Amino acid sequence: MSSLQTLYQKDYAAWAEKMAELLKAGKFSELDIEHLLEELASMGTSERNELESRLTILIAHLLKWQFQYQYLSDKWKEFDGRSWRATIIEQRVRLRKRLRKSPGLKANLPEITLEAYEDALELAIKETQLSAATFPSECPYTLEQLLDDDFYP
Repeated sequence: MSSLQTLYQKDYAAWAEKMAELLKAGKFSELDIEHLLEELASMGTSERNELESRLTILIAHLLKWQFQYQYLSDKWKEFDGRSWRATIIEQRVRLRKRLRKSPGLKANLPEITLEAYEDALELAIKETQLSAATFPSECPYTLEQLLDDDFYP
């Protein structure tokens, strides 16, 4: 195992700094290519996973808003959905920020939304205790609606 591979195992931050130095100096033959490729692939996966996680939470809260809000507000006069609204707002803000920082993720949004809907649906069913038949089998919201600050179903 090379000294850079050992450094990667023992001190990731020092390894990353060394990789940056080698890249800046144009010393490409000295790079730890194997681990660099792993890290680059991991970065893309991590960003995609964050986007999916935020979409899951957003969609679950929109489903709860659409299918449970009226029932709860009729049952408890003090229920106003404030915490749901706060979560919806926060997820939209963070989604837009992630998409600004990584615009390449926009191309994957339709696919990621499909994946996120499966988890969001499961979450909404568990949290609301409503029948699965209550909810649409496919995401009822467009990407534009999901990111629209004024959209509440």
